[in-house]
Amino acid sequence: MKIIVAPAKKMTNQSESFRARRQPQFLAEAQEILAAMKALDYAAAKEMWHCSDRLARPNFAWLQEMKLTEHVTPALTSYVGIQYQYMAPDLFTKDALEYVDQNLRILSGFYGVLRPFDGVVSYRLSLDSKLAVAGSRNLYDFWGSKIYQALEFDREPVLNLASLEYTKAIRPFLKPTDRLIDVLFYTSVSGRLQVKATHAKMARGMMVRYLAEQHVTDIQDVRNFWHPEYEYRADLSTPTKIVFVRDK
Repeated sequence: MKIIVAPAKKMTNQSESFRARRQPQFLAEAQEILAAMKALDYAAAKEMWHCSDRLARPNFAWLQEMKLTEHVTPALTSYVGIQYQYMAPDLFTKDALEYVDQNLRILSGFYGVLRPFDGVVSYRLSLDSKLAVAGSRNLYDFWGSKIYQALEFDREPVLNLASLEYTKAIRPFLKPTDRLIDVLFYTSVSGRLQVKATHAKMARGMMVRYLAEQHVTDIQDVRNFWHPEYEYRADLSTPTKIVFVRDK
């Protein structure tokens, strides 16, 4: 069983706990993307990032200095968003770390697919960013089926804890025999089910930690995930969808 998650916008290049073990699988493609980003002037880069000058200036300065093989950090500890805070990989046991290295994959607009101990540098780029690379229209076009192929659906099912932005790079290439199982975390508000982004990110991170600690390898066992607020709902789940609901 593979598990896919989205990256976080905020990153760090500081990791006192772990060292990178290997280079990313698609380092050559990342170099192409980096070249396209470095070709942008400041105004174009700021527009691509959809951010303020306060954020754009340091990111643009860093972009000019970026080198993908120097001062790298393990992907697992390089992201510092809500999902990763609740995943808390710094607290993983050795066995849990080996589990995620084998089973967890981080989808990335810049690197394509990352294994937890791939060495990465900080970057600012979403998969849906409007960036033309090597004659492609956008990053979805640039990556094509590479992200899908890297997940090896022909070997095992894939548990989807990623956001829509990132699963869009996979779904067009799915075959009828492929098994992509979505995990959905809903909040019940006045009888209506809604996805509360912050709560869902927290739960996704906690689920990765649970799967790693319990060494879950069977999709059926994902339903046993324990959370103080979310409850598994068999009545809302299907063979390709596992649903958890919390009351507001």
